[in-house]
Amino acid sequence: MAQSGGKKRVQPHIIEEWTGKIYTSLCITFLIVTIFSMVYFVAAKGLSSFFVNGVSFKEIFGSTVWKPDGEPPLFGALPFIIGSFSTSILAALIAAPLGICAALFMVEIMPKYGKKYLQPVIELLAGIPSVVYGFVGLSVVVPFYRDLFPGQGLGIVAGATVLSIMILPTITSIATDALSALPSGLKEGSYALGATRWQTLYRTVIPTTMPALMTGVVLGMARAFGEALAVQMVIGNAPHIPTSLFESTSTLTSVITLSMGNTVMGSVQNNVLWTLAFILMAMTFIFVFTVRWLERRAKR
Repeated sequence: MAQSGGKKRVQPHIIEEWTGKIYTSLCITFLIVTIFSMVYFVAAKGLSSFFVNGVSFKEIFGSTVWKPDGEPPLFGALPFIIGSFSTSILAALIAAPLGICAALFMVEIMPKYGKKYLQPVIELLAGIPSVVYGFVGLSVVVPFYRDLFPGQGLGIVAGATVLSIMILPTITSIATDALSALPSGLKEGSYALGATRWQTLYRTVIPTTMPALMTGVVLGMARAFGEALAVQMVIGNAPHIPTSLFESTSTLTSVITLSMGNTVMGSVQNNVLWTLAFILMAMTFIFVFTVRWLERRAKR
């Protein structure tokens, strides 16, 4: 009787365990199917411009002329690719030192005041909608550059400035976690050898956490590369390769958002826009693989 009672008490736990396993398996299956479906849909649409409409790889990746309504239509996407890389790389160069220094301040220099005042402000930046960043950039950043430098203020620098503020919380949060996870014995050993605080930071702490810090920078670049609305409002949206950082240009995301609603599904221009979206997705995968490589390097 005691054994049968024990089996009855164990039975609900077995049911709960199998219920959890089935629910988890269904969720994972749904995620996998969703991801592969999105990749297949975007790839099928994006590659149709090459295999159905006859647009050449050389024209999209090598030409600088974008005239989808011309006779014949021209689909040179090189200015948009260069514009996306220029703004995202410049934004990372601006935000990376600020984010890493903010993390050092919050973790190593003044953790009490940093976590009390600086960290809530940086976390607040992550919740602001991108349209607000774009409007602030159009109202403040663009006039500022217009008054200091020649041109209208619209261009790569204005877009990179807005993007750097947007990706600052991502870089700072990952850098803070990396610095907080650093063993305290490493810093104590540096102090025991006679190193000062600043020598310990730039000779021990930063080199040790560099892979994790670079992970935050790469993730910030990934977000900057895929941002559309904020960049669209301040970059000028000119379909050509700029000769100056203060000259208007365009990005992959901005040309997609501006042109997708004016095209017919299945047309050549619509398929070329899907090709640009496929390029964005491919770059996202590259950023993810880079982050994974940096994480494996950090564990060694």
